[in-house]
Parts: sequence; structure tokens; C-alpha cells
Amino acid sequence: MTIEQAQQTVDKWIKTHGVRYFNELTNMAMLTEEVGEVARIIARRYGEQSEKESDKAKSLDDELADVLFVVICLANQTGVNLTEALQRNLDKKTKRDSERHKENDKLK
Repeated sequence: MTIEQAQQTVDKWIKTHGVRYFNELTNMAMLTEEVGEVARIIARRYGEQSEKESDKAKSLDDELADVLFVVICLANQTGVNLTEALQRNLDKKTKRDSERHKENDKLK
């Protein structure tokens, strides 16, 4: 699925199952909540915190998909074409950082 197809699929799902998009502030709060769930898994599974038995069943891929879903909702409702935005962002990073990371002693 391309990013464009994902945006169309989410829009269709919202209009079919979700009635309408939540407003932007609600979606921003939801995004924060979903990112927190990803952070919890990362901190416990890959970081130094211990993972509770109840956390072991949580799926990182599902939580990342939740984040992506809300990001796509925000993009759709604010008129952002994520394909174009990502390409512009990559172009910016390439121009700005083309040598910076290679020259960073901390990354060697």
C-alpha cells in the first residue's frame, strides 16, 4: 500500500465506520496517547525498565500502526498530502545532512 492509498483507505474507513473525523485537537491528544503506548513498549522491551507481565502481550507493530492511523487522520483533515510532504522532508534532510552524520564521531 502506498502512502496515498493509505490516506484514501483511512478516509474511506472514517466515512464508513467512524461517521466523521474527530477534531484536530482530539486527534492530537489521541496521537500523544498512542505515541505514549509505543514509548512504554520500547522503554520496557528494549530499554532498562522491566516489562510487566500484562505488557508482554502488547504488540509494537499494532501500536505503531495506531500512531500511523492518527497521523494519516490529521493529514487528511488538514489537507496534507503525506507523499509530497515526506518527499520534501527527505529532500530537506538530504541537503542539510548529506555529510553531517558521516562526520559525527559519536556515530562511528
